Amino acid sequence: MNNPIKVFLVDDHPLVRKGVSVCLARRRDMKIVGETGDAREVLALARELQPDVILMDIGMPYMSGTEVTALLRRELPLIRVLVLSIHETPEFIQEAMQAGARGYILKGVPCADLISAVETVYRGELCFKSEMIHSVREQSLRQATDADAPRLTERERDVLIQVAEGCSNKEIAAKLGITIRTVESHRGNLMQKLKIHSTAGLTRFAVARQLVSAQPDDATAVLV
Repeated sequence: MNNPIKVFLVDDHPLVRKGVSVCLARRRDMKIVGETGDAREVLALARELQPDVILMDIGMPYMSGTEVTALLRRELPLIRVLVLSIHETPEFIQEAMQAGARGYILKGVPCADLISAVETVYRGELCFKSEMIHSVREQSLRQATDADAPRLTERERDVLIQVAEGCSNKEIAAKLGITIRTVESHRGNLMQKLKIHSTAGLTRFAVARQLVSAQPDDATAVLV
């Protein structure tokens, strides 16, 4: 490689920046051109330093890494952002993708993996592990399903939970302090709203929405 890959480090923990610097210093084809722990400085420094790749932390004071990444995508779209984070949850990965990050790698990975990730995004390729993509897709599907679901009142939700836990109308009425007739009315409204016409169907719906847990010794566990 004629010209080394110019890398800019953004992390509010000096020890992390030091560790990354030591890792990348092993390669002659990579050069750290700058670093900062203040997200507010990133855009100006990026204009000045013109790095090829920015290693971006997510959790920083004043501005998040995803907010900075979105700014960079608008202002300096040729710079590739590789997120280096402790967070492995789909929400963080999805936000990074939407902001324009070209890759996402976890802190604590072997040095060789970090170097490989930098090279990957430098070549213009995406660097997201397959399990990350899978978790984000599942999260998006859950969000879409939840968005399409009819909105329940608080009392309807309470009744649904009790139904899913196997309670009779009489038991639900006693627990919620309402009449049996009112319970029956709420159950009818639930079935009409959700287009579900059985107790088993209501239970499956509640389990799918994580309103209740399906335990092996529960009646809900045998509903398929």
